[in-house]
Amino acid sequence: MESVAAPGLALDVELAHLHAVVGEVHQAMRQVVEGNDAAVSTALTVLLAGGHLLIEDVPGVGKTLLAKTLAAAVDCTVRRIQFTPDLLPSDITGVSVFNQDTRAFTFRPGAVFANVVVGDEINRASPKTQSALLEAMEERQVTVDGQTYSLPRPFIVMATQNPLEMEGTYPLPEAQRDRFMARISMGYPSPAAELAMLDTHGGGDPLAALRPVTDASTVAALMAAVQRLHAGPAVRQYVVDLVAATRGHRHLRLGASPRAGLQLLRAARAHAAIEGRDHVLPDDVQALAVAVLAHRVLLSGEAEIARLDAREVLAAVLDEVPVPRAPR
Repeated sequence: MESVAAPGLALDVELAHLHAVVGEVHQAMRQVVEGNDAAVSTALTVLLAGGHLLIEDVPGVGKTLLAKTLAAAVDCTVRRIQFTPDLLPSDITGVSVFNQDTRAFTFRPGAVFANVVVGDEINRASPKTQSALLEAMEERQVTVDGQTYSLPRPFIVMATQNPLEMEGTYPLPEAQRDRFMARISMGYPSPAAELAMLDTHGGGDPLAALRPVTDASTVAALMAAVQRLHAGPAVRQYVVDLVAATRGHRHLRLGASPRAGLQLLRAARAHAAIEGRDHVLPDDVQALAVAVLAHRVLLSGEAEIARLDAREVLAAVLDEVPVPRAPR
């Protein structure tokens, strides 16, 4: 298991440590998640950036498996929440229970008190229950009966949902979607990956054999190192220009929020760190822009009639916004 880098180390040493840890986690996850390196890489990027991940796709493509695999590769506290229509907000946040012995109320933490929270089929819970995650995801704390409780660090919510089956579901409101740093789709595996899956998963569960390769304290230290990466004025202006371009685009009736710009820059920092650089490039922003912004925007009526996809519109925005040039 990886040890935590000593505090006060130079950034290049911390980045070398980060690269080694990420490589081990990635390799461990590839033993379980077949043929989807892009999804694994994005999940690790969101983890190091301190964000939350929404995995949206059809049933049976490994959405929950990806979340459980990341949780298993890191030695930390993990809780799974199966979202159902009868799930209560107190099941997530916790509840104060009267103790007969002490004649006082005692707080019993809910399922959200963990380093990794796997929320399965998040859109099957009622809006009231979904909203119980808002404070936790944004402020890393939970308030119950006027008392505030801090959540452990690191803290990541990895939620799944099926975008096709609408019966018995409650679509996530804009405020809830905006809390997720990125949204990804697993997609169907290639024939070769699906064949390999039959070999590895057909005779047993490879997830059961997966052992942690790092721990929560190491991840927290690496997250702190990521925040130290340099993002120059031109890169920051590029982020602002991209977010602003979504607000006035003819195919969008709701553009990205200021929170989207903040999270795009954080994700770009994590991407640069994984690539082994101590500074952010426009390429890092472009690599994460669609995943970070697509679920936050709403298409215009004209775009919906034309059956455009938000990812297609954002790809056009990336083409339209000038990319800053490197200084000579």
